[in-house]
Amino acid sequence: MKKSIAGRAAAAASGVVAVAALAAGIVMSPAPAPSARLNGVHQDLARAVALRQITDEQAAFLEAQIARSISSEEASPTSGAAGSRDVSTV
Repeated sequence: MKKSIAGRAAAAASGVVAVAALAAGIVMSPAPAPSARLNGVHQDLARAVALRQITDEQAAFLEAQIARSISSEEASPTSGAAGSRDVSTV
């Protein structure tokens, strides 16, 4: 029984390390290009429309708002500072 518990603890610990490494990689990666971000937004909204979670009109409105937000981030003089992003506006 002790062997089983020790094995589970080791597996859990390695899982935590893997998740931490993945999270660090995401945080340290550069921000995607605005066109890639908009493409992802478009795909997500199209999926939400297909699943009938939102209407076409709502998707178009949200996509326009997000596009304006992304373009204003790109125009901001502080947007390129060391690849940092202000997630409070997303």
